[in-house]
Amino acid sequence: MARRFTGDRLVIASHNQGKVEEIAALLAPFGIDAVAAGTLGLPEPEETGDSFEANAALKAAAAAAASGLPSLADDSGLVVAALGGAPGIYSARWAGAAKDFRAAMARVQRELGDRDRSATFVAVLALAWPDGGLELFRGEAAGGLVWPPRGERGFGYDPIFVPEGGTETFGEIAPARKHMISHRAHAFAKLVKGCLRDR
Repeated sequence: MARRFTGDRLVIASHNQGKVEEIAALLAPFGIDAVAAGTLGLPEPEETGDSFEANAALKAAAAAAASGLPSLADDSGLVVAALGGAPGIYSARWAGAAKDFRAAMARVQRELGDRDRSATFVAVLALAWPDGGLELFRGEAAGGLVWPPRGERGFGYDPIFVPEGGTETFGEIAPARKHMISHRAHAFAKLVKGCLRDR
């Protein structure tokens, strides 16, 4: 059984503002005061893991140890079958130091060419405690890629990803709708069931 989160404050172990806002919105109904790692001046650890799970755990544990508070980290990315799973755990790195996701999306398009455009967004949430406790939750959203990018909402690769059964990209749909069907939403539902239910 997963460890329950009983506090009222936790750190969102991310320096990605879009990700911080999305996670904070998911946490809001539970009365949890979420503070971003950047706000606390916590360093951004190097992501040396070889999986979404390993990198999420690494980030959450580092923030929990540095802040003395339970910390929630997300490691997520776009997995494109025809590219052998790339960009995968390197999704953010494809955007470079400038975090230029327009360039990253163009690279996906360039490398994909006319091959199969099916793709999956993956998110792993890691909840870590300062005493070393850790819980992991994985969520996925299947779909396909479009070009050119569409929509100004969301962040990252959202403007080229259309979820299965939909017609709009994650960059076009309303945030409230995305919070119901995204990879992060699926991972968060598991986190709620395991750690936050009955608060």
